[in-house]
Amino acid sequence: MSIDRELIEQAMSYEAYLTLIDELLQEGKSTSGDRKESNLAYTRLNQQRTKKWDKIININEPLTQALSTLSYDIIWLVLTEGWCGDAAQNLPIINKMAMISPQIDLKLLLRDQHPQLMDAYLTKGARAIPKLIFLRKSDLKELAVWGPRPSPAQNMLYDYKKNGSDPTIDIYQEIHLWYSKNKAEALQEEFLSLVKNLP
Repeated sequence: MSIDRELIEQAMSYEAYLTLIDELLQEGKSTSGDRKESNLAYTRLNQQRTKKWDKIININEPLTQALSTLSYDIIWLVLTEGWCGDAAQNLPIINKMAMISPQIDLKLLLRDQHPQLMDAYLTKGARAIPKLIFLRKSDLKELAVWGPRPSPAQNMLYDYKKNGSDPTIDIYQEIHLWYSKNKAEALQEEFLSLVKNLP
């Protein structure tokens, strides 16, 4: 599926996304539009995670410098959902990165409202989010893709599955503990590499 200007216009800012999550929760809904208690519980937990990272995260100097020297305008288009734990752990940091450079325009789309786009960016056949697509703003040329989580966390999940286990709440708890200990260092290293290697 090609990404066009009409699709970009449908996308939200980070602030609008957080406001939407709050408004839907007040109506007893998740961003998927359902009223499943599990999704609502995850969404409430993710609000706490998001607010924590919004307050405490700082972008390191090498990445700050790389983001500050972009030579053209770029769109970071993210597929996400409010109930997604990995989105809550990564989006606040991605937003802080985007805020460093006036040449980065961070835009968010809800995964479940854009299944065709999501299916063009599967992770080993799964609709895993968040998924960030780097687009040159002038012609919407795809430059890079990141997601759904930093490589060390993704490898934890792959190793778990390799042992013949279906993902359970335990492995996801381990991954969230890893996020807390890593303090976005791996995420920033990956983005530094991505930004440095942009054409």
